[in-house]
Amino acid sequence: MNRAQLEFEIADLKADYIRHQGDIEKLETTGHARMVEQAEERLEKMEQRLAELHKQLAEL
Repeated sequence: MNRAQLEFEIADLKADYIRHQGDIEKLETTGHARMVEQAEERLEKMEQRLAELHKQLAEL
């Protein structure tokens, strides 16, 4: 993957991350605990992927 592709994927993943954070806030206010847990797991996976992408970008 080249620099531009990495930067695009990072930006896209960050936008998804922010959207998921908003979803979690909505789920918390409506009392959907199980769905909150699942959404938090997705956030953790996104954080791991972002770390991988940033590492790849730093290695270029």
